[in-house]
Amino acid sequence: MSVIQAIEERLAKMPAPIRLKDLIRNIRSVRTAADERSVVQKEMAMIRNMFRDEDATYRCRNVAKVLYIHMLGYPAHFGQLECLKLIASPRYTDKRIGYLGAMLLLDERHDVHLLITNSMKNDMGHNTQYIAGLSLSCLGSICSPEMSRDLAGEVEKMLKISNTYLKKKAALCATRIIRKVPELLEMFIPAVRSLLNDKNHGVQLTAVVLVTEMCTKSPDTLIHFRKFVPNLVRILKNLIMSGYSPEHDVSGVSDPFLQVKIVKLLRILGSGDADCSESMNDILAQVATNTETSKNVGNAILYETVLTIMDIKSESGLRVLAVNILGRFLLNTDKNIRYVALNTLLKTVRADSNAVQRHRSTIVDCLKDPDISIQRRAVELCFALINPSNVRTMVKELIFYLDKCDPDFKSYVSSNILQACEKFAPNKRWHIDTMMRVLTAAGNLVPDESVSMLIQMVSESSSLHPYIVQQLYKALKEDTSQQPLAQVAAWCIGEFGDMLVSGIVDEEEPIQVRTYYVGSVEDIPSQSYDQVESVEVSEGDVLNLLESLMMATTSSQITKEYTIHAIMKLSARFTGSQEKIKLAIMPYTQSLDMELQQRSVEFQALLRDHENMRSGLLEKMPPIEKKVDDLDIPRNNGELLDDDDIPHKGEQINLQQQESNGLLDLIGGDTGTTPSIPNMGLQQPNQEQSTGGGGAILDLLSDLDFSAPSNPVPAMQPQAAPAMNLLDGLNALQPTAIPAAQPGIPDLMGGSLINNIGGTSIPALPPITALEKDGLKIEFHFERDSAPSNVDLQMRASNSTGAPLENFLFEAAVPKAIQLKLLTPSGNMVPPNNSGLLTQVMKVSNPQGLPLKMRYRLSYSAGGAPVNDVGVISNFPANLFSSLGNF
Repeated sequence: MSVIQAIEERLAKMPAPIRLKDLIRNIRSVRTAADERSVVQKEMAMIRNMFRDEDATYRCRNVAKVLYIHMLGYPAHFGQLECLKLIASPRYTDKRIGYLGAMLLLDERHDVHLLITNSMKNDMGHNTQYIAGLSLSCLGSICSPEMSRDLAGEVEKMLKISNTYLKKKAALCATRIIRKVPELLEMFIPAVRSLLNDKNHGVQLTAVVLVTEMCTKSPDTLIHFRKFVPNLVRILKNLIMSGYSPEHDVSGVSDPFLQVKIVKLLRILGSGDADCSESMNDILAQVATNTETSKNVGNAILYETVLTIMDIKSESGLRVLAVNILGRFLLNTDKNIRYVALNTLLKTVRADSNAVQRHRSTIVDCLKDPDISIQRRAVELCFALINPSNVRTMVKELIFYLDKCDPDFKSYVSSNILQACEKFAPNKRWHIDTMMRVLTAAGNLVPDESVSMLIQMVSESSSLHPYIVQQLYKALKEDTSQQPLAQVAAWCIGEFGDMLVSGIVDEEEPIQVRTYYVGSVEDIPSQSYDQVESVEVSEGDVLNLLESLMMATTSSQITKEYTIHAIMKLSARFTGSQEKIKLAIMPYTQSLDMELQQRSVEFQALLRDHENMRSGLLEKMPPIEKKVDDLDIPRNNGELLDDDDIPHKGEQINLQQQESNGLLDLIGGDTGTTPSIPNMGLQQPNQEQSTGGGGAILDLLSDLDFSAPSNPVPAMQPQAAPAMNLLDGLNALQPTAIPAAQPGIPDLMGGSLINNIGGTSIPALPPITALEKDGLKIEFHFERDSAPSNVDLQMRASNSTGAPLENFLFEAAVPKAIQLKLLTPSGNMVPPNNSGLLTQVMKVSNPQGLPLKMRYRLSYSAGGAPVNDVGVISNFPANLFSSLGNF
């Protein structure tokens, strides 16, 4: 008996494999995952045996079962070669399963897929269109760069045939090939015109997809295809004006898929080109007005139309129409459509804020939506809509939302409310009221900087101090668990406790005690929000409240530090509570916290042994000045400043010899002592170190004449009252003479040395925009140093996109004659939506006064994609390194 006969007998004795539908039925009938694995493993073992026996009769059936098992998540890589055998079969049924298996089991990571290249090439020329279609479908699914180069010529030939079934598949294959190998793009350009003019909608759709991919990959191709805009406009117009067509109608809209693709291609072609934008304005207006909005397909077309209108150089009326469409989306019951509308309006608000403002009430209503994602988008859009004219209304609505929003979101909302108030506050009274309301509503979830921000605001609002301290006293009495509010209240009570007890009322700002509510808007009583109440507070009431705050278990360590300082300061404000204050401080002299213990011991010593100097040390703090930012318009709580009130960066240095020598006496005391000046890291060539009196100061202020004057300055006379430094320890408390102020001698503790010398100011240099690209904006702000050849540059990076720029790194280089030192940046992430700045200081020394040019290298990650940029900045001011004496 021959071997062939033995194999045939063995196969005859083997049972036929079960069909695919029987396998599906068996798997679905099992009760547990273990039973399913058992059925699958048994069937896969049988299939492997038949593959090893080269059973061609049931190969097609077995591969189909392998594909089903693969879709269930089980490993099925052993069926790859069997798919190749089915593809090589002449039968259509075998090829169909073989190509399906290749698309599921193979990809460009497996070298096995290269083995079917020749079979695919042969099948593309097959007389049967369905076999050629199978080959094109497989190529479009698993195409690799190597396979693209081998079969690109065949695909290009298929684009020119008359069979529409194959042409649309070939166009999609060409799209995949261009995506893998962009340099093959040019060979498909000649065939595109005929594809766009084809009357078959499927061919037109694939042609539009192909052109879109080409324009995305090549700017030159984008310019070439702009001349096809009239053809695309004509096709889109025919779709809109055509009557009912059963073949292409979807919910009453003629071929919405083709309309969406054409509108998207028009957006790419019209972006940045005025002529193309002009030619498509009319058709976009027709699409926006004639498309049915009751169905989802119509909303999809309108959404793409809105994006196109806002991206091209369209007319203002068309932009208003686009924003109105988004406003209608906000009224839709579908949450997905509302979310898309809010997301798009957030991108649109910077381009046309006035048009979006018309839908402000609808946007605010979205804050009440139960869907948290819609709430968050609505909050972001509300902050973007705030301006000086609507800040009161918008902030009021946002505070109502802050009362009831999710705790995880309170920090974001409160931080942005504070920023909006800082930028658009109409007056100080409203600003302070709003900040205290935010502290009450957000509780312990407000950002840390809000405490210092409110304290600074309070300190400079002298006319509101009685009003503020009584409000904070009442709020603290009602709830001591909110730490930021307690810290601000403790500071204010310590500074202005005498006003609280005496009941001083300013006629311009009547005392109004505001009651705070943390519940919803409906919980607010019918009484006036600014209800006036008579408040009578004694010294004991104030001290009892502060003592309870110190002993509260909810009080943080920082709050206790604020409170112990407040109690001590009240010893200089209150006249009849000295013993009570001593008893309140006494327990904390043995506190385990080093800061509390040290301060308590110092305060006890001050109360016990140094009564004569207590009032001077505990006097009220001067107003805390806020640094003016050149980036903002000069304003004081929303009120524009006059030109005379705008502070300057520096003042002109113009001193006589007598003043110079007096300055050395102040700093160094003895003329033979060289004062210590910190090294800023800037080297100044051709400059000798001075060994005379005040040598470091002479190097720092090279323009000043510090030579000995003919008439020396008389010695300064000490005041009678001594001064002490409590921080030097209790055992070393020695009185120190405070020198009397002399005319013409600057107060070194009151500000910058340069800013306090002379009376003429140096003109502040305007900032420059060094880079503005892809939502990233980098500005340089300048501040002159003491020497005219030294300038401090502050780089400020802002981000207008919706995603943060992470791993941000800015590097710079200057010519050899100029020295540059980059200090540590403020961070490595630029916040999104212009919600913050990343800053970095650069110190420049230019002794020769050469024009400054800077080469930079920039790197960051946007949405996970790395971005690198290199360029040159040469638009620095011409008078950047001019001598101070020239001004």
